[in-house]
Amino acid sequence: MARAAAFLTVDVAGTACAVPREAVREILPLPRLWRPPGVPAALAGFFNLGGAAVPVIDLAALFGLPAEAGRPMVYRHLLMLGAEAPLALLVDRVSDLVTVAPDAVNPVAPGTALNGCVAAEVRVGERLLHGLDIRRILLAEERERLDAQTRAAQARLAEWAA
Repeated sequence: MARAAAFLTVDVAGTACAVPREAVREILPLPRLWRPPGVPAALAGFFNLGGAAVPVIDLAALFGLPAEAGRPMVYRHLLMLGAEAPLALLVDRVSDLVTVAPDAVNPVAPGTALNGCVAAEVRVGERLLHGLDIRRILLAEERERLDAQTRAAQARLAEWAA
């Protein structure tokens, strides 16, 4: 018997998405970010988490969605991912934690979304949400560039350490 699936429902520039609960380590309010010059628009910046430079990816910018006018940055949330390398996703709002039956999660056809980052349609009541595959949010080349930017940000933090 298939088990129910748990998802965080999030808003990304007015688009309802579902993120698998097991992919998210914690939800944080938006801290102060620093953004080096010349980084891609999708890299919202970095923040210092216990001496580690954590990159923040703005999902709206990454997906090419227009920012919602009037939404202050201060009310946005970060999804800290449970990966070996620290990474946070910036969303407009985390609205709920839902559990859905297995038949409420339907895979989308391959090639429907860039790199397969939208892996499923998730039905929550009458709403249909884009089920995101966190492992496919970034292309391999983007991940390599992000890793290089993160190493540079970590080196900058180390320069200022006691």
